[in-house]
Amino acid sequence: MAVGGREPRLDSPDAAVQLAAYLDYYRASVEGKLAGLDDAALRTSRLPSGWTPIELLAHLVHMEQRWFVWGFLAEDVEAPWGDHAGGAATGPWAVPADAGRAEADALIHRLHEIGRRTTEILGSTPLETRGRLGGRFTEEPAPRLAWIGFHVLQEYARHAGHLDIVRELEDGARGE
Repeated sequence: MAVGGREPRLDSPDAAVQLAAYLDYYRASVEGKLAGLDDAALRTSRLPSGWTPIELLAHLVHMEQRWFVWGFLAEDVEAPWGDHAGGAATGPWAVPADAGRAEADALIHRLHEIGRRTTEILGSTPLETRGRLGGRFTEEPAPRLAWIGFHVLQEYARHAGHLDIVRELEDGARGE
């Protein structure tokens, strides 16, 4: 059984449109890789580093919001480092110990909500625009939207690959 979806077949000369399509693809891919995992599988680490699938999901939700909303737009967000133990950027990923399928479904919903916001930003702002100061970025020059977008894309790609390994170890399901 394969988990995940197909790579976007969009071939746009507009880099922002292409970037948004790939971010959508990876959000859907992460959702697909987590589908069918029960509470125990969501809370169980299969790797020496100790992270669990639901912790990785929480990380992705917070990560995208940190870069685009708190970072690029400099808007206040509740608990920008809420995916880390103690709310500090250096802590390990964390979720409540009893988090399971219901929490994962709520996080997936938030992932797509934040994704819609990201798509709006990418669709309305030139990629060469620098982030605003005051949120995540406090010193000039803040990174450009293009850099933020590609950073978030590589983070999704890397973590989707991690979930491929977790699923294969869990039940033999393989990604693309």
